[in-house]
Amino acid sequence: MKTIEIIGYRRANLGKSGSQKLRDEGLVPCVLYGGNEQLHFYAPMILFRELVYTNEAHFVHLNIEGEESEAILQEVQFHPVSEIILHADFLRVSENRKIKMNIPARLVGQAPGVAKGGALVQKRSSLKVYAFPKDMPDHIDVDVSNLDFHHAIKVGDIKVEKLEFVDPKQASVAVVEVPRAAKMAAEEAAAAPAEGAAAAAPAAGDAKKAEAPKKEEGKK
Repeated sequence: MKTIEIIGYRRANLGKSGSQKLRDEGLVPCVLYGGNEQLHFYAPMILFRELVYTNEAHFVHLNIEGEESEAILQEVQFHPVSEIILHADFLRVSENRKIKMNIPARLVGQAPGVAKGGALVQKRSSLKVYAFPKDMPDHIDVDVSNLDFHHAIKVGDIKVEKLEFVDPKQASVAVVEVPRAAKMAAEEAAAAPAEGAAAAAPAAGDAKKAEAPKKEEGKK
């Protein structure tokens, strides 16, 4: 997994007004967890571009006024409208301690259900895994080559050496869904024989009624 360096500076004012002032200046208020104490700092927002707006996971090398730490981005908060980064939390990591990370999931292969007109839907864009830092991949490939209609690949179906998946095993990662038009066509086709049988039943009843008087006349 690649490492991105972020240079930061210690924060003196931890209040809301101080945080907003940093954002107005294009800076991101941050906290580094793990170890003996929390470290509050800020860093230029432009340095987060390759870390946040990507489909791969990364380690982070933090350099906060000369104090260096290896970390991962644990959580990031965005403005609901402008999508500006409001806050970022980092977690210190060490090679001899397992960590949890959200790793992006990539769908690979051609699903047979798509060739038949279905739509491949990715239910989870990332998977939470538990492993040593050295075993963390930058993404996880999910093979959909055997995925047909009404079938799903679940978390429990994915196996990657040295990775333990934290998400529920029954959670769907990818599924081939039948398009609405195909569903309606199938429902109409199934309903047609039933409607034909329902129409034939009254006709048969009318025929029996018509035959009844003839039998009575024969008896006389």
